[in-house]
Amino acid sequence: MKILISADMEGISGVVNWDQVTPGHAEYARFRKIMTGDVNAAIRGAFNAGADEVCVSDGHWFSSNILIEELDPRAHLNSGDNAPLAMVQGIDGGVDAAIFVGYHARAGTSQAILDHTWSSSRVANLWLNNKLVGESGLNAALCGHFNVPVIMLSGDEAVCAEALELLGTIEVAAVKRASSRTSAECLPPEKAQEKICEAAGKAVQRLAAGQFKEPFRMNTPVEVKLELVSSNMADRVVLLPGARRLDGRRVAFTSEDMLAAYLGMQAAIDLVVLQ
Repeated sequence: MKILISADMEGISGVVNWDQVTPGHAEYARFRKIMTGDVNAAIRGAFNAGADEVCVSDGHWFSSNILIEELDPRAHLNSGDNAPLAMVQGIDGGVDAAIFVGYHARAGTSQAILDHTWSSSRVANLWLNNKLVGESGLNAALCGHFNVPVIMLSGDEAVCAEALELLGTIEVAAVKRASSRTSAECLPPEKAQEKICEAAGKAVQRLAAGQFKEPFRMNTPVEVKLELVSSNMADRVVLLPGARRLDGRRVAFTSEDMLAAYLGMQAAIDLVVLQ
C-alpha cells in the first residue's frame, strides 16, 4: 500500500495564531519542528499498520516547512513552490489512500483555529458544483479524481467535524478545541502525536480490510464558484478565459473534470494582486 500524507500547518499541534505558521516570525521555527513531528507520527502509524510506501506533500505557504533532516527516513517528501497539484502533489503516482495532517476548517467556520480557504486574504468562499468546501473538501475531490480515498485527517475539532460530514466515517485526530479563531485548548505535542499515530494506523488497517467507501468525487463537468474578499479582486479573476461574473465578488467557471478545476482555481487566485 502506498499512502500520500498531505500536510498543512494551521491544524498542527499547538498552533493558535498566524505568527506560528508564517515564515520570518520567531515562532515559526518552533512550529516547523512540531509540524515535522505530527507528520512523523502519521508516517509511523501508516507503516506500523502495513503501508509499503509513504510520500509526504508539504502543503503550507511555499511548501518548504517540513524539516527534511528530521523526517522519518522511510518517507519521501514533495517540497517546493508551484507544484501543479499543490497540497496533494504526488497523488497521481499510484497512491492507494491519502491522509491529511494539520488541516484547518473552511473560511467562515466559528470556533475554528485560523479558518480560511486557500488564501485568507483573497478567498471568502469556494464552491464545487454548488457544494461549499474548504481545503479538505477541495483536496479530497482532487484525490477522488485519481480514485484515491481520504482515510484520515488531523486538526482541530472543527475541521474534524467538517471532514466527517463531507467524507463519511474516516479516522480523525482532534489535537485542539478552539474557543475563538486564535485561541484553543491544545494537547501537548507528545499526546497529540500519539493520537495522530493511532488514527493513521487504524485508517490504514481499515483500508487493507476494504472498509472505506468510494473516494469523494465531483460529477463532471465541475463548476468552480469563487467568492473573493473584494470586488476589485473579482475584476481580475473574471479575466480568466471562460470565467463569468455572478455579482460584485463572485466569479464562476466550468471545467471538464476536477483536475482542470483544481488547476483553474489556482490560476484564478493567482490573478489576484493584493493592494
